[in-house]
Amino acid sequence: MSTTLQDLRPTPKTGLLDIAAYVPGKEHAHGVAKVYKLSSNESPLGASKLAIEAFGAAARNLEMYPDGQANALKQAIAEVHGLNAGNILCGNGSDELLGLLCQTYLAPGDEAIYTEHGFMVYKIYIMAAGGTPVVAREKNEQAEVDAILNAVTTRTKIVFLANPNNPTGTYLPFEEVRRLHAGLPKNVLLVLDAAYAEYVRRNDYESGVELVSSSENVVMTRTFSKIHGLAALRIGWMFAPAHVVDAVNRIRGPFNLNSAAILAGAAAIRDRGHVDQAIAFNEKWLPWLTEQLTELGLRVTPSVGNFLLVHFPDDSAKSAEAADAYLTSKGYILRRVAGYGFPNALRLTIGSEEANRGVVAALSEFLK
Repeated sequence: MSTTLQDLRPTPKTGLLDIAAYVPGKEHAHGVAKVYKLSSNESPLGASKLAIEAFGAAARNLEMYPDGQANALKQAIAEVHGLNAGNILCGNGSDELLGLLCQTYLAPGDEAIYTEHGFMVYKIYIMAAGGTPVVAREKNEQAEVDAILNAVTTRTKIVFLANPNNPTGTYLPFEEVRRLHAGLPKNVLLVLDAAYAEYVRRNDYESGVELVSSSENVVMTRTFSKIHGLAALRIGWMFAPAHVVDAVNRIRGPFNLNSAAILAGAAAIRDRGHVDQAIAFNEKWLPWLTEQLTELGLRVTPSVGNFLLVHFPDDSAKSAEAADAYLTSKGYILRRVAGYGFPNALRLTIGSEEANRGVVAALSEFLK
């Protein structure tokens, strides 16, 4: 009888090693005096002072387990957004909640749909749950309702829609989201990933609260990592029908949020002044960067988030790869997005005034 690798050591379950691990944006540039990290869509304003104070207060009780229900955070979210706290579930970043939804609703052979340039973790979590990822094509770097609906089969259990989408920065007007929902079978879960919702300044956009409230098969996920500036604490939440909250709660880790995250998150979401300041800052620099980069001859995908997808010429000397190397040498770190289907583009986070002006100047020099 022949000996196989499975006989010699533990091996992962079938299909797990087919998953390509998520690669975050790089953080370091060597040999430069100052580094501007513009690769991870972090807030240039940092965290609220109230959140920082609350984080410090958590140090007084480090020997105690956190509240397993994160009630203080749920109550703060409910209060600010006018929601029922019983329909809110908090997670270790919205990423954890996306993964838990896959573990809850996908079995081997089930399918889940996401769009062509959608967030890469969707595919990872779908495959980790034993499901089959299905890609719906986009048009002009924007999700297309008909393409999603045409991808639905009897095996479809979840549809993921990032709205706005990362890394394109495009969004679907809410009438289109409602059309998508109306076209889905009632047993298919529509997950609206609204990580960048606070930045959107469009009259035809909604994050999904109303649709969740009036439906049994819609979930909205949100994060504290972007506009609230708490990426280091990994705080996310979802608003969902009670039956979804109950199901996910059964497999959620009992203490999936730490005490510092709970207290800082509750303080951050109540600090409306800090959120308004972040919105105003983005309102100023998003169009400025778009205009400056366009004047340099680069194509910029219109964005409603806190980042821009910047496309480079086909000329190999002026490609995204060459631009990335040049910018890194000057201390400006952007995000390569080849894995998202954009081999010749970079994603640029809206940074501080110094970073924004500096990266435009560096790109101008590069393109010359």
